[in-house]
Amino acid sequence: MKVGIIMGSTSDLPVMQEAIDILATFNITTEVDIVSAHRTPEKLFDYGQNAHTRGINVIIAGAGGAAHLPGMVASLSPLPVIGVPVKSRNSIDGWDSVLSILQMPGGVPVATVALDGAKNAGILAAQILGARDSEIQKTILEYKEGLKQKVIEGAKSL
Repeated sequence: MKVGIIMGSTSDLPVMQEAIDILATFNITTEVDIVSAHRTPEKLFDYGQNAHTRGINVIIAGAGGAAHLPGMVASLSPLPVIGVPVKSRNSIDGWDSVLSILQMPGGVPVATVALDGAKNAGILAAQILGARDSEIQKTILEYKEGLKQKVIEGAKSL
């Protein structure tokens, strides 16, 4: 099982690193690349049309500003796409990115996580894969149990 993680520019990497890191904890292979919807449209088309032929099972696409990358990839790919709106330096408090990814037309779905929510995108990708892979699902269950235990331990210290 493999997750493709793409972003519009290297400036998105600090946010998208959280998806890379959480997927590594689940022992899920990632393929990471820069694919700009506006600066490398040919690469975008190639990626969207061919990711599934390279063994990618889910795509996480992060973008800021006029965040067209997730939607454009979703329009080209048969794979589930998870969009991560990134608050970039040219962003309008991140709302432009959120709305660009969230407001997709019928027929072109993009699962959208919170602004800068790459960690949740990674978890969601793992859960999608876990629906077909019992080992990944087991790892996710263990992760969620760990979250529960942190809350229980935190409550004890009150």
